[in-house]
This record gives sequence, C-alpha cells and structure tokens, in this order.
Amino acid sequence: MKNTILFVLVMFCAIAVGNAQTVPTTQAIEQKIEKVKNGEGPQMVFEEMVVDYGVIEQHSEPLRKLKFVNKGTEPLVITNARGSCGCTVPSYAKEPIMPGEESIIEIRYATNRLGKFSKKVTITTNEGTEPHVINVKGEVFEQEKEESVPASKGTLSGGL
Repeated sequence: MKNTILFVLVMFCAIAVGNAQTVPTTQAIEQKIEKVKNGEGPQMVFEEMVVDYGVIEQHSEPLRKLKFVNKGTEPLVITNARGSCGCTVPSYAKEPIMPGEESIIEIRYATNRLGKFSKKVTITTNEGTEPHVINVKGEVFEQEKEESVPASKGTLSGGL
C-alpha cells in the first residue's frame, strides 16, 4: 500500500515538473536587452507611429496600412497585435520578416461611429523589448443623405 502511494506521488510530481511552463530568467531577459542595445537581433522600425485617418465620411473605407522594416540582424516575428477596443482591428503577416525586409500591418477602424476618435494598437514581437504602441486617430462625420424627389399626386397627360 505504501509503495503504491509513493509510486503515485512520484508520478504526479514527475508529470507536474514535465508540464511546468518555463519562465525566462533575469539573465535571459538581460541578454535580450543587451542584444537590442548592440543592434543585434530583430528590430522593428516604423515609418510612422501615428495612423491618421483625417476627416472621413461615415461608412467609408476603414482600412489603412502601416509600413515597417526589420532593421535588425535576425528574423522578426510579430507575436500579437491588438486594438484598444473592438472598433480598431489590426491584421499582420504571420511569417517571419527577414532582416532588411519591409512589411505592413493593416488597421481597420469601424467608421460607423460618429465623431473624433483616438485609439491605440499594441504590437508585440520577438525583439525582447516593450511592445510598440501605435496611435490611431481621426474624425468620422455623418454621411450626407440623398434626398429623393417626392412622387407627385397628379400624372402628366399626353395631350391637351
């Protein structure tokens, strides 16, 4: 009985240790930071840190493209990109961006909401640094409504 309990306990511990998630050590984090300081590793550099929609009409094209380049020495991988709310949705390439290559992040804003807006898109990569934060701003004005010609009650006759 004791051997069975001991065996179950040992197996439980072995499984728990085997399934434990690895947490980066302070030393590993410091090494990544040092690589970035020395210009090694991937390095995401944006043309602009602000996506300005300007003044746009309600329900107009909501897509803007944000260019960036990997100026580092290793492939850049975007691990996550998310908007500050559901109205701002980024999409990005899932494949690694090689050193010297350009790529884009597409940002879609829900233009059905009226008024000024200021949102953020947070982009996380394998650089080992803080995430990149892109500001998204603009103003949506109401779409002009087409006035229809009222139907007349009388009809035109063909003769006199």
